[in-house]
Amino acid sequence: MISINDLTVSFGGTTLLDNIGFHINDRDRIGLVGKNGAGKSTLLKLIVGLQAPTSGKILKPSGLKIGYLPQLMEHHRGRTVLEETMTVFADHQAMEQRLEAISAELAERTDYESEAYNKLIIELNDVNDALAMLSADPPQQRAERTLAGLGFRRDELDRLTETFSQGWNMRIELAKILLRKPDVLLLDEPTNHLDIESIQWLEDYLQDFPGSLVLISHDRRFLDNCTNRTVEVMLGHIYDYKVPYSQFVTLRAERIAQQKAAYANQQRMIEKTEDFIERFRYKPTKSNQVQQRVKQLKKLDRIEIDDEDLATLVVKFPPAPRSGDVAFGVKEAVIGYGHAGREDEKVILREVNMTIRRGEKVAFVGRNGEGKTTMMRVLMRELEPFAGSAATGHNVNVGYYAQNQDDILKGNDTVYDTLERVAVGEIRTKLRDILAAFLFKGDDIDKKVSVLSGGERSRLAMARLMLHPYNLLALDEPTNHMDIRSKDVLKQALKNYDGTLIVVSHDRDFLNGLVDKVYEFTSGRVKEHLGGVDDFLRAKRAESFRDFEIQASKAAATSASKAATAPARSQNPAAAAEIAASAGTVTAPPGLRAESDSRSGNYKEDRKKKNRQQQLEKQIGELEAKMAELEKKLSAPTPEDDILELTRNYLELKRELDEKMNLWAEM
Repeated sequence: MISINDLTVSFGGTTLLDNIGFHINDRDRIGLVGKNGAGKSTLLKLIVGLQAPTSGKILKPSGLKIGYLPQLMEHHRGRTVLEETMTVFADHQAMEQRLEAISAELAERTDYESEAYNKLIIELNDVNDALAMLSADPPQQRAERTLAGLGFRRDELDRLTETFSQGWNMRIELAKILLRKPDVLLLDEPTNHLDIESIQWLEDYLQDFPGSLVLISHDRRFLDNCTNRTVEVMLGHIYDYKVPYSQFVTLRAERIAQQKAAYANQQRMIEKTEDFIERFRYKPTKSNQVQQRVKQLKKLDRIEIDDEDLATLVVKFPPAPRSGDVAFGVKEAVIGYGHAGREDEKVILREVNMTIRRGEKVAFVGRNGEGKTTMMRVLMRELEPFAGSAATGHNVNVGYYAQNQDDILKGNDTVYDTLERVAVGEIRTKLRDILAAFLFKGDDIDKKVSVLSGGERSRLAMARLMLHPYNLLALDEPTNHMDIRSKDVLKQALKNYDGTLIVVSHDRDFLNGLVDKVYEFTSGRVKEHLGGVDDFLRAKRAESFRDFEIQASKAAATSASKAATAPARSQNPAAAAEIAASAGTVTAPPGLRAESDSRSGNYKEDRKKKNRQQQLEKQIGELEAKMAELEKKLSAPTPEDDILELTRNYLELKRELDEKMNLWAEM
């Protein structure tokens, strides 16, 4: 479909991409990976045509529709969310208007045999066919469904786009791209501003997408779920693997290990051969053998080892000074913006209760706009609750990593100045070493903050946190602009950190194995979930599924009740038999008794299954009740309560509940 041939891109004497080539085929699902700055985003711009290569060509079929989502884009103003999204259907709406115009003209004309009338009929059919090919669903329904999948509530669709953050406007642009139904999707970090549930929706969409996909992402699990081929960009070259990301990591390590082993063996052979030549070069009896070995060396296909980009982020947080038992506590808090009781009051969170203890690692999750960053501002004492209380504990010193680095980094400062302004004591002698650990070397330390990329700002802000031994780290979306290797090293450093951690993130892979408690922010409330992020996601799915099944059970009970009170006779014997069966009887009219008898063989088995299902439902209810009691105790423990024992009991009950839920779902 798209052919990239001998492509080279150079900037100011530096070669970013060196004579690369590969093909994007129909239904390809490609994950484009590599370190930040390797050239991944540039490659997408080249494919779209926003940038020209230094040499080489990109061949695309004429009429190919490409949907491109960049990391940064301009957002339109002056329209509501729905109006802006509906702009993608301008052609659709124009065709509908033309259809109405043709229909009105045909209704008035009487020259049925004329050529002009015949042309109108042909055009009417063509427009009808084009509309039918676009979609069977009305455009507004498609737009609303896509926006809902990306996290917009129905009451938000009539708000102006400029009242939303950049992240939410990115979702509008993504919705527009998906609704255009392109042949090829090029997505550059689409999950950066999505919450967990929206990421799952996008995964489902991309798995069913009928076109080709080229995806840049630092979310390992998202790559695994959406791609089946991995193209690595490294030091100007590309390496193409026909497997998802996790398999690529294994195969890449194996390839480099095999390459190194083969290179080492060949070097030993060359060394021995050269040694033989040197020792016997002037010995007449060995001249033939010497000449033979000289020819062998000339013909030898020398093995080369691929250059490796071994530079990585190395992070080790200073030991955390001891704090009080409770690091951060919130009690019956009402939180928002403006002034309580005045017209500008805007409540974001109500009845919030939260206890984060010393040494806990906690995640704040939920859709954007639900109050996670607001709670971070409360933690930092930038906001005070309208009611209730919120406070850090005794001797707690908070290190804050802001989602928007412009809030804490000054554009006119250099990289070195940024650290020097906050460093005190002996640590000032180690600033260059710290910056080198975060990949700022040589002239990089003299760069102005204003010219840094998003990933560089992220690393610089993280470096600031290492200058002081904080005992509570509050990190708001720390991995948004980090590549996968950098995230892995940061995650390992945070796992080894001995202080308290609060992290806002939508990155499931980063959170998994890092946090042991999840606070869900939803509909103005905060709900505590014990366990890791995978436990939380399983519970969310089970909860939604139970709600669905309860509704289905109520509908079935209503149907059975109606059947039980229906008249005994029916004009349709087959229908009467179906009603009776649904009401729990096994009788049938004479004409249908044979069919009923054939069903009765399975009746006992069905009853057994039904009884087992009811038993499971009872057991599930009992387990949930026990867990609810433990949750109450854990949310407000007394001095006599053993927190570790309560947590252990809770997790054991949770594992048992998961097993029962799986059995129940199978039945």
